[in-house]
Amino acid sequence: MNPSGRDQFISLMRRAVDDGALVKLTLGKPAGGDPTLENLFVRPVVLKSGRKLAFVWRHATRDVTKNHGTKEALGILEPMLGKDFLDAHLFTSTGTVQLETGNGTSRIRLMAKAKANAVPTGHDRQKRRMIAADAPWLRALGVTDPGGRPVSDMADKFRQIQKFGEILGHLIKEAPLPKDRVLQVFDMGCGKGYLTFATSELLGGRAHVRGIEMRADLVDFCNQTAREQGFADRLSFGVGSIAETETGAADVLIALHACDTATDDALAKGVSARAALLVVAPCCQKEMRGQIIPPPVLKASLRHGIFVERQAEFVTDALRALLLDWAGYATRVIEFISTEHTAKNTMITAVRAHPRGDEAVARSIRELAAFYGITRHTLARHLGFELR
Repeated sequence: MNPSGRDQFISLMRRAVDDGALVKLTLGKPAGGDPTLENLFVRPVVLKSGRKLAFVWRHATRDVTKNHGTKEALGILEPMLGKDFLDAHLFTSTGTVQLETGNGTSRIRLMAKAKANAVPTGHDRQKRRMIAADAPWLRALGVTDPGGRPVSDMADKFRQIQKFGEILGHLIKEAPLPKDRVLQVFDMGCGKGYLTFATSELLGGRAHVRGIEMRADLVDFCNQTAREQGFADRLSFGVGSIAETETGAADVLIALHACDTATDDALAKGVSARAALLVVAPCCQKEMRGQIIPPPVLKASLRHGIFVERQAEFVTDALRALLLDWAGYATRVIEFISTEHTAKNTMITAVRAHPRGDEAVARSIRELAAFYGITRHTLARHLGFELR
């Protein structure tokens, strides 16, 4: 009797795990009893305790991450294939296999090796990077495989980490940071901690880095990874919101993709702490959209909603940059990473440089706000700046 597609898939999965050829496993079309569950992603990771398989259970509003030994992981996966999940994709260093289940039957499809999994050329391997591609913590976070290559669906994240390292490396040299003590660095709304780990890697023992995140499961995962990867003495994570976190005497404050006015809350925390360096990548700028009164010259154009949205993003971040200038910072707005890889590509950097209260900057802020009819801006309120 020929084995079923499910049995063939399990055999191939076991072989990939045993041979170290597994790149990732994706389970989809959940058929279990949890309506919030969307997918399960599994990747190999190498921790101090040995080889593990990292499980990321993706729900509608949260992710749950757990690491399992390979034998335990296979014992969890096998009963779910074709039952709790009706679709599965196995990615290996030699090819891809898909399991499809339906109407009581299962079949597999064998596909050629995906281009995204190709081994980088010698030129790529020699490229100088701020963050070493074979850094163990990148593997532990599921960004790279044991060979130091980005896994197929994390290539954009790998580029983002490298670009962030390049930008932060230059800013650290430029900012007036104290040299006689350990720096205090905060990463607000740090998520899974990709860039928090990158920050700690770049600064080493020179700084204590603190990641702040609302989701307790991610905080637990990041703290565990920090301990296992040897970062525990200089990197920690805590549960909390940006607005409620006490930063004390922060030297560097980072907030990447904090939604809407959470970016303003983070910037205000940094300014209040007189941080030498602020780095934010704004996201979901909504506060201005309902306020904008189209200037006469733009009235006809701004009848299109997409233009209103883009103008709202521009006004929000332009006012942020100007307000930081007024607050005593030398501010730059740059492209974080190419729009080819992410639409959230604006970064605002601010280095403390001069006394606050420049009247020429204050006039520019009020003129820009008046041009668009803006009367409220969260960062202005935090800084005590009157827009009118």
